[in-house]
Amino acid sequence: MIEAKNIDFYYGNFQALKNISMKIEPKTVTAFIGPSGCGKSTFLRIFNRMNDLIKDTQMEGECLINGQNIYDKSINIDNLRKDVGMVFQKPNPFPKSIFENVAYGLRVNNMGDKSFIGQRVEESLKDAALWDEVKDKLNKSAYELSGGQQQRLCIARALAVKPSIILMDEPASALDPISTSKIEELIHNLKNQYTIVIVTHNMQQAARVSDNTGFFMLGELIEYSNTKKMFLNPEKETTQNYITGRFG
Repeated sequence: MIEAKNIDFYYGNFQALKNISMKIEPKTVTAFIGPSGCGKSTFLRIFNRMNDLIKDTQMEGECLINGQNIYDKSINIDNLRKDVGMVFQKPNPFPKSIFENVAYGLRVNNMGDKSFIGQRVEESLKDAALWDEVKDKLNKSAYELSGGQQQRLCIARALAVKPSIILMDEPASALDPISTSKIEELIHNLKNQYTIVIVTHNMQQAARVSDNTGFFMLGELIEYSNTKKMFLNPEKETTQNYITGRFG
């Protein structure tokens, strides 16, 4: 369970998020949609404190994961980011082999011996629907993979340390349609094991992959509901106008 309570967020004097509250249920896919600059990626990064890495920012309010405020001073941020994995807009494999990309988080966190790491790498690549394509070239450079394969490798890398939540910031925006469909199918399969939150500019993608959708506009959460309901019968006129392409 993720619960945001009255979150305001500032870049310097600019308020990027305005009094946002929502609950995200376990093992669901939640999509954030809205025009560029509306705050959806900023809000996504609240969940693993990635905004902490940006200078001159300030967050007010609470963000609870399983009832614990992740902005409490007692929180170990490394452990938080292990539990809340992140997949970025562009594939960002490390300059290492396919195997070592997936094993990286396990080694850094001293999670298991050689045989355990080998087992987790295989499991993670299978979960990311990549194993059959790379099992015979695990020692090859990750850079030899296609863009879509690299993005699935980055997903496998996030899965290896067994997070409970996966954040995806426009994971298919740099990919071709075939690779995009594979990522979407993967998201559908992964929600049986993980809570997934995805930012997307593609409303059709949000409609295809998500259970619930939040529509952001100028730093505000305009509407948050079941995806089918939002796309077929939104409550707010602003949502209707955005979904039907009248602006954005």
